[in-house]
Amino acid sequence: MSLDPVRFSPKYNPLHRLANNLRSDTVAGFLLILAAITALVWINSPLGDAYENLRALTFGPESLHLNLSLETWAADGLLAIFFFVVGNELKQEFVHGELRNPRRAMLPIVAAICGMVVPAGIYALININAPETIQGWGIPMATDIAFAVAILAVVGRGLPPALRTFLLTLAIVDDLGAVIVIAIFYTAAISLLPLFGAAVGVALFGYLQRGKGLAAKLNSSALPNWVVYVPLAILVWVLVHESGVHATIAGVAMGLMMRTNRQGDEPESPSHHIEYVLRPWSAGLALPVFAFFSAGVLFDGVDEVFTDPAGLGIIAGLVLGKIVGITGGSWLTTKVTKAELNPDLKWVDIFGMSQLAGIGFTVSLLITELSFADSPEHLAHAKAGVLIASLIATLAATLVLSLRGRHYRRLAAAGAGGVDENER
Repeated sequence: MSLDPVRFSPKYNPLHRLANNLRSDTVAGFLLILAAITALVWINSPLGDAYENLRALTFGPESLHLNLSLETWAADGLLAIFFFVVGNELKQEFVHGELRNPRRAMLPIVAAICGMVVPAGIYALININAPETIQGWGIPMATDIAFAVAILAVVGRGLPPALRTFLLTLAIVDDLGAVIVIAIFYTAAISLLPLFGAAVGVALFGYLQRGKGLAAKLNSSALPNWVVYVPLAILVWVLVHESGVHATIAGVAMGLMMRTNRQGDEPESPSHHIEYVLRPWSAGLALPVFAFFSAGVLFDGVDEVFTDPAGLGIIAGLVLGKIVGITGGSWLTTKVTKAELNPDLKWVDIFGMSQLAGIGFTVSLLITELSFADSPEHLAHAKAGVLIASLIATLAATLVLSLRGRHYRRLAAAGAGGVDENER
């Protein structure tokens, strides 16, 4: 494959150094947070209208229903690159890593389900006597994987890698669940023909990597692989978008289809190669641009959020519901099934990560728009509720996970062999 222009460049090449820096989760996290803060400051400044006009700017072919705003291109288009990288990373974990063990793989999946049901239940309970806001029950179900992974990278130095894998798995299942909820309860109709076409495209994407029949001829030809894979990936994305399903699911699906084993004289598997190529683009372009266009939420009416059952339900659902659902659901699952927590992790680590899962943003804001399209007042309060909940979740998770990271770094410095297991 010939997608990587800098991998074999001399070490002094500035592009090489930049790409390597962008492969760090910490660097990516700082860029994403900086972009989000910039958006928040800009939209709440006297120049806020300029920000709104910028993200509302549309372009794209109308004939393909792709005349989209910059905000939508960032959330549906660029973010699909990030989801592809995450799906690809999960595939590696399922085949070669932590998630090979079904007992451990089961836990984040159940945690994700509980982390959706409990927040929705809390919101519904708070809004049970408010028929004008009860339809927003789906808002606190979603975890924003991009922000959650970024915050974990920034504050989680020293934490076991298994915690990041747990969060990735949970967030992917969470996103898939949120997409299903949107499709069933918040979308007028799903177009089955484009969805079927996308499924065929994903299957073809996976087949072409297997090294048999047509795939073998493709891999042995002089034609660069990206000439086939990139147009196919774009086609799959367009079809998923046309179907009415959130288009980032196309990225997850193709990432999970990547081949993780080497064949013949390949120096590395396609999975590892494409991760090396795409991670800098994901971290340096897709995530910061997405954050910039998604995080611009006005602080207007913040004082009224806690008196509006919609805003209060969202905050309680994201901040408390995620903790109870994820931590409680995981712990209970280990008691009643054969599922097990990775021995490198402790329940306080899962508690801190469950706080991180309370970061809403993209999908939460999307469901907010769908829930209160005809109610501007509740829409404003709900958006502010998502922002407030996300800030509370970030601060709380930062405190807990920073302390846990410091604890693990002390253990590493002291030497694991001299530390009593009970001290962990």
